[in-house]
Amino acid sequence: MTLGLVCDACDTLSPLSATVCPVCNAPLGVKAVLPAAAAQPPGSPRSCPNCSSEVPAQYRFCGMCGTRVEGGEVRPAWPSPAVPTASRARLVLVKGEGQDGVAFPLSESGEHVAGRLEGGIMFPEDPLLSPRHATFFFRDGKLYVRDDASRNGVFIRLRATKVVTTGSLFLVGEQLLRIEDCTQESVPVPDAEGSYFYASPHRPSRMALVQLLVGGEQGLVYRARGDSLTIGRENNDVNFAEDPFISGHHAQILALEDGRFQITDLGSKNGTYEKVPTLMQLFSGDQVFLGQQLLRVEIA
Repeated sequence: MTLGLVCDACDTLSPLSATVCPVCNAPLGVKAVLPAAAAQPPGSPRSCPNCSSEVPAQYRFCGMCGTRVEGGEVRPAWPSPAVPTASRARLVLVKGEGQDGVAFPLSESGEHVAGRLEGGIMFPEDPLLSPRHATFFFRDGKLYVRDDASRNGVFIRLRATKVVTTGSLFLVGEQLLRIEDCTQESVPVPDAEGSYFYASPHRPSRMALVQLLVGGEQGLVYRARGDSLTIGRENNDVNFAEDPFISGHHAQILALEDGRFQITDLGSKNGTYEKVPTLMQLFSGDQVFLGQQLLRVEIA
């Protein structure tokens, strides 16, 4: 059973951490109203019904015995919300083993913010999310996602071969990788005494694959010997044998004649994800990575 908060205005189920309804933007919370018999002037202390100790007006529990005292922190009733707008799409949280979790409705009016501390699509316990991470919205009847200058970006699962430019980031399993164009090698020169520095043979290459570690530091750097390279767990050009989320033969990168690169997912189980530059249109069935959260797009 999914736990959450039910909007009083439109009956939408929202996460326990949500503060506003993602559909009609009505505030979510408990409306506390003082019973007529217990009404007292604002700011007046009250007497604990259990131990008769004086309880300050702003407290809801007795400081001596812990008994709940009615009348503390009274919250005004919420104003009547606007008429809810029907949702045309939703984001479904994909949990372990591919099971569906909570769903976040997306209406065509307004913006739907996702993050760690802001918006109706909120995951406060995800340390990889920025306070305001991304925004989902409709424009001309089409759904888009915008990266709101987040720390770790927004990633979309590839559904077909994709052509990217140098410096593009993508996810394969747990690996954050960057593809780079190899610049023209400089001709070695001797030092002042006419001696050359000895080094490993430097083979010509058209592209390099760079692994990015925690904090943005570079890890493995692989220079392709040809125009293509493969990534996987075994028998590839680049192998990550200890990554349980990478398939045996996961993805392939091909260097094109115009200096761009073609990325192809080789039918992997968990997919290959490209980083959204700033804005990208979404289609039904797309999978979006935000921090540690995987969301599936469903459009009516």
